[in-house]
Amino acid sequence: MRRLALIALAPLALATPALAQQADPHAGHHGHGAPADPHAGHVMPTPPADPHAGRAMPAAPADPHAGHAMPQAPADPHAGHHGHATPADPHAGHDMPPPSAPAPPPPGDHAADTVWSPQEMAAARAQLRAEHGDIRWPQVVVETLEARPSSDGDGYAWDGEVSYGGDINRFVLASEGEGRSGERPEHFEVQALWRRAVSPYFNLRAGVRQDFEPRPRRTYATLGVEGVSPYWVELSAAAFLSDAGKLSARLEASTDFRLTQRLVLQPSAEVNLAAQDDEAIGVGSGLSDLELGLRLRYHLTPAFAPYVGVVHERAVGGTADHARAHGEDVRDTRAVIGLQAMF
Repeated sequence: MRRLALIALAPLALATPALAQQADPHAGHHGHGAPADPHAGHVMPTPPADPHAGRAMPAAPADPHAGHAMPQAPADPHAGHHGHATPADPHAGHDMPPPSAPAPPPPGDHAADTVWSPQEMAAARAQLRAEHGDIRWPQVVVETLEARPSSDGDGYAWDGEVSYGGDINRFVLASEGEGRSGERPEHFEVQALWRRAVSPYFNLRAGVRQDFEPRPRRTYATLGVEGVSPYWVELSAAAFLSDAGKLSARLEASTDFRLTQRLVLQPSAEVNLAAQDDEAIGVGSGLSDLELGLRLRYHLTPAFAPYVGVVHERAVGGTADHARAHGEDVRDTRAVIGLQAMF
């Protein structure tokens, strides 16, 4: 009887592990279930009771964890960032060599000419350039307008210009001079110039200069350049040929040292030279005279600045000899107070 009982219980003993595996809620995550197991919830169209089993795709392989990897993803998740990606990878373009062929030339035709009249479009483009690229405007610059007090008589001086035009071409009417209070100017000149930009930093200028003082009056043809050199030094050089056949030249330089946003220190220098003597107006050949200045101005606005300073003038060579012969001083140093403005 005992032997018959054991034979009857044997099928139950063999079925117990399968029942235990079905009852274990974590059996699907251990990967030990056989593919033929009808209870493998990872391949059933409806989710099993286990809430974690829903992570597997219906077409997942036997390994329940394989469903988390995309079929086309590389094994290394960072491979796409190291230049190993296939051409389909959007980062692959960073590894392409730069093109060696030159850039194509800009088109010479205008698409609008195929729709509207080419003559009308040419007129419209010319108007656009005139309004946005060739603007003309007037400008007034007062470089110096100053009083020069002194114990032996106060003096005055000015240097400025009025101009009209654009960035490339401008007409300039410039004037400068100096004298003593209550007397005619000792020096008074006016220049009518055409100024043309020849580079981003320099202009060419040409025109006529008329000296009203000293007497006799002289008229000059003039040619020169002006601009800004490295380190923001403003330079000007001009040659003059007078109606008496005398050749002379003038060199000027100045720069600004910005002490604060409003306070600016400006040293300046002017040198005049002559190729021949012109005794009628008291000019000797060679270096004739020079002027050195140091002005400290305060900008109330960017275009309006009063200043104080000091100016030293000196006649040299034959010009100094001519001044001594007429009882004139060959050097003079004065304090100045004045105004610089732009309109």
